[in-house]
Amino acid sequence: MRGAATGLSAKLVVHEREDSPVLDALIMADMTTGPAGQSFDFDTRIDKILVRYEPVSEVHNAISKARPYLGAAVERTRNRLAVRT
Repeated sequence: MRGAATGLSAKLVVHEREDSPVLDALIMADMTTGPAGQSFDFDTRIDKILVRYEPVSEVHNAISKARPYLGAAVERTRNRLAVRT
């Protein structure tokens, strides 16, 4: 459930969740770029995020739970880009 980790579920429920190639591309940009703009592959980026936060933190838990969804968005974007080249 969106916002469950942060307690924002009730506030987020009024907003429709976007499911689009644009969202996938934004996720890919975020999940393959480090804080200083350096490029990372998806797994390295996720692992670096998880190392920065304690396993009991909201960020660690949210990223861990979202990893499959985020990885799928990155893969869909890569596939879209491959078709275009």
